Amino acid sequence: MAKEPTKAMSLRLDDAKMAELHNVARVEGTTVSEVVRDAIRGWIDSRGTDPEFQRQVKKKLEEDIATFKRLAERADEAEAGE
Repeated sequence: MAKEPTKAMSLRLDDAKMAELHNVARVEGTTVSEVVRDAIRGWIDSRGTDPEFQRQVKKKLEEDIATFKRLAERADEAEAGE
C-alpha cells in the first residue's frame, strides 16, 4: 500500500520541551516526527468523543451551510438577471 502524501509544517518549542520530545522519541526508538504525528492523531481522535467539541462542530457547520446558501442565492439572482 502506498503512503499518503504528507505536508511539512513548522513547530516552535522551548528548549526544555524539545529535549523532552527528543528523549521520548529516542526511548521509543522512533523519530520526533512520528511522536508528534502520534500525538496529533490522538488529540484529534479525542475530539470525536468530546461533547463540547462536537457541539461546536455542529454550530460551525450550521453557520457554513447558512453562508453557502446565501452565496448560492446571490448566484441564482445574478443568473436570473442575465
